[in-house]
Amino acid sequence: MELKDTVTMMESPDYKERFKAEYHQLKIRYEKLHRMCIRYEAGTLDFEPACSLELLKQQKCHMGNYLHCLEVRAEIEGIEL
Repeated sequence: MELKDTVTMMESPDYKERFKAEYHQLKIRYEKLHRMCIRYEAGTLDFEPACSLELLKQQKCHMGNYLHCLEVRAEIEGIEL
């Protein structure tokens, strides 16, 4: 799934569909940031980041915690992700 695939879900009047879109958007961004951090640590990035690896890891940590909260809420509310 790509971000563009979530547009219809974001516009849905059904909160469960919007919830799924939010989850998938965050997961896509988290996975891209994770890959970037791995490449940063390995020294294989094809650009020089403006911020530190530590800051990017902090961001990734917060995003991971948010993903966890959404997954728990989905389980409680019976939303199939």
